[in-house]
Amino acid sequence: MSTDASEEAGDAESLAEEIETWLVKQMPIIKMHGGTSNVRKADPDSGEVVIELGGGCAGCDVADITSGNIEAELLKKYPEIEEVTVRVPDSGEAFGIDQKESIMGIDRTEGGRGDFKDGRW
Repeated sequence: MSTDASEEAGDAESLAEEIETWLVKQMPIIKMHGGTSNVRKADPDSGEVVIELGGGCAGCDVADITSGNIEAELLKKYPEIEEVTVRVPDSGEAFGIDQKESIMGIDRTEGGRGDFKDGRW
């Protein structure tokens, strides 16, 4: 037995999953350049979607172009979406996620290029 509230939550979850899948398939350059993407909100009732880009996207010169492409494509592809916000942190900044900048030699703030120490990688 399903209630209206659980159906609405399911609709939002399925829209978020669809957008996540779309991002991976249609925007592989994000991951290729050490970036990350995450759908923070996908509300089919209000038509609002919020996406956060991180990793190598932080401080990237073309992040604005990527954000614009994501917004335009989502508005075109999904008629239920009315507003898309793509948030990109400044270099070295995170959206409320406390994490070490380097884990296992992967520098999260510089697109996964690793640590340069003692003249070697």
